[in-house]
Amino acid sequence: MNELVSVVMPAYNCAKYVTEAIDSVIKQTYTNWELIVVDDCSTDNTFEVIAVLQSDNDKIRVYKNDVNSGVSATRNRGISESEGEWIAFLDSDDMWDEKKLDTQIRYAQVNKAGFIFTGVAYIDEDGNKYKWVFEIPEKVAYKDLLKQNVISCSSVLLRKTCLQNAKMESDRIHEDFCMWLKILKVEEFAFGVNEPLLIYRISRKSKSGNKVKSLKMAYETYRYIGLSPIVSCYYMFFYITRNVKKYRNIFISNL
Repeated sequence: MNELVSVVMPAYNCAKYVTEAIDSVIKQTYTNWELIVVDDCSTDNTFEVIAVLQSDNDKIRVYKNDVNSGVSATRNRGISESEGEWIAFLDSDDMWDEKKLDTQIRYAQVNKAGFIFTGVAYIDEDGNKYKWVFEIPEKVAYKDLLKQNVISCSSVLLRKTCLQNAKMESDRIHEDFCMWLKILKVEEFAFGVNEPLLIYRISRKSKSGNKVKSLKMAYETYRYIGLSPIVSCYYMFFYITRNVKKYRNIFISNL
């Protein structure tokens, strides 16, 4: 199988990290990809950095929003500009192991899977590695995912057909979590490749880095998909306890 993978990368004020992110795509052992970078009106020199990288590689396409639109709309624009049979997401401060796409495409071929995610390794803002890695289950269904979002956005590879009735919808919620839940109402499972093929950068300025904000957004995600306040609180219990355990493991691993 040698189908085209469209890699969608939203970019906003990420000049410090975006070269590493793009380089990790260029170095993939799976070579049939296109990279669609959408700059969301950065106020630093992000667009200029990306433009230089684009000039050296015709697999990279760069777009710029007319107005600052947020990550959901920016990812949706990247999807709309894509030409591949597969969609992969990569945030502009994260990176991939060079085998990431190849491993997922091979898994998809063998297992006839259309929604695949991977384990995660972590680095801090300066690129220093944490020892602990996030191991994931072989597969996850809708009700499993409600208890903890084990699907990191930058680890996902999706058949584009999975996105026919799902998109990123609001920056007030965890837009990726919401989309995975919508997809899993149609698809039976998302399948996990339990290897740390995503290198996730933990930033204090990110939504996930602000834990209080992240918890509020998780609750709003449950409400957004139609769960009652009581049911939302039930799943928040699992969400909180499991994520506390995850981040405790990350931060104590280097002690």
